[in-house]
Amino acid sequence: MERKIIRDVLFLRQKAMTATRADLAVGRDLTDTLRANADRCVGMAANMIGVNKRVIVVSLGFTSMVLYNPVITKKEGPYEAEEGCLSLSGTRRTTRYQTIEVEYRDGDWTRQRRTFTGRVAQIIQHEVDHTNGILI
Repeated sequence: MERKIIRDVLFLRQKAMTATRADLAVGRDLTDTLRANADRCVGMAANMIGVNKRVIVVSLGFTSMVLYNPVITKKEGPYEAEEGCLSLSGTRRTTRYQTIEVEYRDGDWTRQRRTFTGRVAQIIQHEVDHTNGILI
């Protein structure tokens, strides 16, 4: 189900709670909401739709990937980026990493560990920041 985008900075700055299997529907709602905003958004975190859980979705172009309880365990290759956010106005500069390793659970609740690079890595970093209450 498509959800309304939250712009309340006080809510967005809260650190998210750990997701459980009961939160699998949050991933579906995030995917639907991302799809509805695909013309201006490439990733979302659950707090952006009013759910304070550690769930993110990332657009891979042809499909989307939902990550439950993502944790970045390794970062390499820092660079400066300028990013916007659907929940905020304008763009801001931030430091991102070219290559990251992420531990998370997938939609089957299987533990995963993957390395991401480039644009997908940047999107994941932005959304993981959201789960930690960090806004660019």
